[in-house]
Amino acid sequence: MNLTGPLDFKPKLFSALSHYSSAQFKTDLVAGIVVGIVALPLAIAFGIASGVSPTVGLITAIIGGFIVSALGGCTVQIGGPTGAFIVIVYNIIANYGLEGLAVATFMAGLILIALGVFRLGTVIKFIPYPIVVGFTAGIALTIFSTQINDFFGLGLKNVPSEFIPKWGVYLSNFGNVDWATLSVGLASLAIILLTPRLSRRLPGALIAIILVTAVVSLIPGVDVETIGDRFGSLSTDIPEPHGFELTMANINRLLPSAFTIAMLGAIESLLSATVADGVTGSRTNSNTELIGQGMANVIVPFFGGIPVTGAIARTMTNITNGGRTPVAGIIHAVVLFLIYLFLMPLINLVPMSCLAAVLIVVAYNMSGWRTIRGIFHAPKSDISVLAVTFLLTVIFDLTIAIEMGLMLAIILFLRRVMENTEIKVYSQQLDIAEGSETTVHEVLNVNPGVSVYEIDGPFFFGVATKFDEMMRTTLGRKPKVRIIRMRKVPFIDSTAIHNLEMLIKSSHEENIHVVLSGVKENVRHSLEQAGIDALIGADHICDHITKAVAMANKLAPVEAAD
Repeated sequence: MNLTGPLDFKPKLFSALSHYSSAQFKTDLVAGIVVGIVALPLAIAFGIASGVSPTVGLITAIIGGFIVSALGGCTVQIGGPTGAFIVIVYNIIANYGLEGLAVATFMAGLILIALGVFRLGTVIKFIPYPIVVGFTAGIALTIFSTQINDFFGLGLKNVPSEFIPKWGVYLSNFGNVDWATLSVGLASLAIILLTPRLSRRLPGALIAIILVTAVVSLIPGVDVETIGDRFGSLSTDIPEPHGFELTMANINRLLPSAFTIAMLGAIESLLSATVADGVTGSRTNSNTELIGQGMANVIVPFFGGIPVTGAIARTMTNITNGGRTPVAGIIHAVVLFLIYLFLMPLINLVPMSCLAAVLIVVAYNMSGWRTIRGIFHAPKSDISVLAVTFLLTVIFDLTIAIEMGLMLAIILFLRRVMENTEIKVYSQQLDIAEGSETTVHEVLNVNPGVSVYEIDGPFFFGVATKFDEMMRTTLGRKPKVRIIRMRKVPFIDSTAIHNLEMLIKSSHEENIHVVLSGVKENVRHSLEQAGIDALIGADHICDHITKAVAMANKLAPVEAAD
């Protein structure tokens, strides 16, 4: 991973257009129209569930979807609002208002751009899978819980945002179920679930919205709450760009939320891109994808939009309908824009319980219960991480869950690296081929006054402490020479360099020589930058163990050890 190389920003749209054809445009056109139709009910539903109007959901899908396709690093990614952001967006609006959401989304975009600029796209992919599953399942359960009021027609106002108090309110008010609203919700749910059995190409959510809205509108006496009842007549005016106040006070209080949005967006978009690559055989440029996602999140707040990321379901819909270039994603945004201009009055008639049914199905699909069942056969550490992340997401706050999840990821990574990093001690005889693939064995005789320590793995702060403890607890007579064999050390950090410096100084005070062996070029450069070569003597840094042992045997001849 090179943090200082040239900017890794190569949007896939530009390379796709360089060898584009009319045949490809036809398939992209079909895919873009289908994805646009599929994205319509989702954009509306995610907007409402997030605490904003359906218009905001559509604007986000239009602008965000266009930018992600035009500037992203995946050929088939479809961007827009997703269920993963519902919880965090709702909480930000509840605590800081719409302007707070705009500031948090803008800062999240800058964080995403920075992640891409500093080439951290590949690092995001290494977040442990149980953590991602825990986030997703927790978000799914939270989304489901937010739809109970609309699905059952309980008519509750100011429902608590916390999970446990919310269900307490629901359970105490189930006697107020509106049976007409529940019937509409159940009918919508049935249509969504049965449509794939007729054809997997038909968007069940859209079919449900069209049929249920038509029935509710045409049958007299059916009184259920609609989008128009809750939000008033939806405007078809194109929103003008507007600013927001970006002060240090706003930055300080909203930075944790912005970080959560950025990390969640990065995880979901790169996960979606990885799934897409597995199906299409293409290769996503992770850094470009993060920069494209970041630009989308920087721009949409100026139009009142909510956070944007890659959407797995819409991306897979794009692929299955023939989309293979970013042109399909751009067409999807254009289709949504045309719907926004000409069909918004019809959206006013959609029942809220129908949208609740759409989101309940989204939550079920997000839950990944089959994956969770599979992880229960994994090591206990993975199960614990999944459970902790899930409970933090549901009971507390997604921001806390993201932060704790990333902390768990780091701890697990360090633990596994430390478990796989060995420190071996040799004396008297050393087989230089041990631990390598060569079949030619050469045994070196090591004088009694020489100890050889081999570090097999990264030499970073955790291993440095482990090595230091081993050196201090080694029993027996003190050697005359300590050889530290570093042929399998790919990198060394500042803590390890500091510990090594202290070891060399304390060894010199005890008249013990220290010799380094098999030091890689990048590790040697780090040591020279820290002045270790001057401290130990440049001749005491050897490129091969045979030279190091020969030097050590001279420094500790056999008679000196007797």
